Amino acid sequence: MEEQKPTDKLSFERNNSELLWISEKVTAIRSEISKHVIGQEHMVELLLAGIFANGHVLLEGVPGVAKTLSAKLISRLMKVGFSRIQFTPDLMPSDVIGTSVYNMKESRFVFNKGPIFSNIVLIDEINRAPAKTQAALFEVMEERQITFDGTQYPMEFPFLVVATQNPIEQEGTYSLPEAQLDRFIFKIIMNYPTFEEESQILLRYKASNGPIDMDNIEPQFSSEDIKRIHNVMQEMVIEASLIQYIASITHRTRSHPKLYLGASPRASLSMLRAGKALAALRGRDFITPEDIQYIAIPVLTHRIILTPEAEMEGVTTEEVIHQILSEIEIPR
Repeated sequence: MEEQKPTDKLSFERNNSELLWISEKVTAIRSEISKHVIGQEHMVELLLAGIFANGHVLLEGVPGVAKTLSAKLISRLMKVGFSRIQFTPDLMPSDVIGTSVYNMKESRFVFNKGPIFSNIVLIDEINRAPAKTQAALFEVMEERQITFDGTQYPMEFPFLVVATQNPIEQEGTYSLPEAQLDRFIFKIIMNYPTFEEESQILLRYKASNGPIDMDNIEPQFSSEDIKRIHNVMQEMVIEASLIQYIASITHRTRSHPKLYLGASPRASLSMLRAGKALAALRGRDFITPEDIQYIAIPVLTHRIILTPEAEMEGVTTEEVIHQILSEIEIPR
C-alpha cells in the first residue's frame, strides 16, 4: 500500500475539518427551521443545496404550504441583505431593476437601484408578471449584473433569487419563458403535509393569532461563510465515470420519444454543482451516483417539455426522468 504523503494528510485533515464545520452549521439551520416549518425536509435540503451551489431556486406549491415562509427563514438565517418583490400583472421592469432619477443638485440623471439589488431576493408569485418584466431578470440571474444606459452594475456576493409560484391558479398568470426557467438550478415541488404533520402544525400554533415572529432567529451564515463553503466544494472529488453519468442523463432527455424539448448543457452543469453541494451537506468530499439520482428530478423537471401525445396520456416529467434513470447503467 502506498504511504500517504504529509501534504495529502494535511489536505485530508483540513477537508474533514471543513466538512465537520459545514455539518454543524447545517444541523443548526435545520433545527431553527423546524421550529417554524414542520415537515418539508426534502425542500429544506434542496434549498440549502441551492445556496451552497450558488444557484437560484424556484418553489412551486399550492397556497399555504410555507413557500414564502421558508424563503424568509433562509434569508434570516444568513447574515446578508434581503429584499422581497411581489410580482403583479402591472409590475414594470423599472420596478425591479431600478430607474433614472434626475438629481437637482448635480443637474444630471442618476441610477436609482431597484429591489433586485440585494443578496437574497424573494420573488413572490413570479408567474404573475408579464413577459417584459420577466425578461428584466434574464441578465441578472445569469450574469449577476444589471446593464442600464450602457453602464454595468454588478451584484454583491452572494446573489440568489428564491421565487415562488402557484401551479394551479391560471387567472392573471403568465407562463415563465424557457430561458428563464433554465436559470433556476432547482424547481422544488412542495406538497401538502401529511396528516401527522398537519396535526403538529395545529398543536404548535393553537395559541397564536398573528404572523410568526422572526426577530429572534439567530443568523448562522455570513457571506464569508458562503465563500468558505464554495471553496470546499471546489475541492470535491468526482470520478470521470460520474461525469459521463451526468452527461448520459442529460443527453438522453434530448432523444426521448416522450419529450419535445430536452435539457440544455446548463442542466448538466447544474447537476454537477448540485451533486457537490448535496455531498457537502451530507458530510462527504466526494459525489456518489445516489447524489446525482437524488437531484436529477429537481434539476431537470422544469427544463424539459413533454410532447402533446405524452401530455394527453397523462405522463409527467417526473415519470420520464425516473424512466431515464432506470435505463442508464449506474457507475460503480
